Amino acid sequence: MTRPHQNPFAALKAKLGPLPPGPPAPEPAPAGAPAVAKVYAGRVTVRRERAGRGGKAVTIAEGPGLAGHPLEALARELAKALGSGARVEAGALVVQGDQPERVASWLTARGFTSVARGN
Repeated sequence: MTRPHQNPFAALKAKLGPLPPGPPAPEPAPAGAPAVAKVYAGRVTVRRERAGRGGKAVTIAEGPGLAGHPLEALARELAKALGSGARVEAGALVVQGDQPERVASWLTARGFTSVARGN
């Protein structure tokens, strides 16, 4: 492997000079301290639905517990975590496939306290 004869950025590095100090590093949590998770109050119902979807099953998470949350961001995170498609429809999270157990456990892990399984 051949190296370039000159570094085009060497002159810039000499002109830059020393950098100012950055922000202080956050202090690590004490050993053995539990991680603090956000807790969301309000009921969330997770159910399976096939009606009006051409026979394809979807899992729907809805309820007052989701109100006021960034549903688009939750849908993106849920889709990544489950490896399936997810979107927002009428204030509810809609996940492709028949997976209410996985959606309910993911919501519980995210801090939603009252997650109930529907049909």
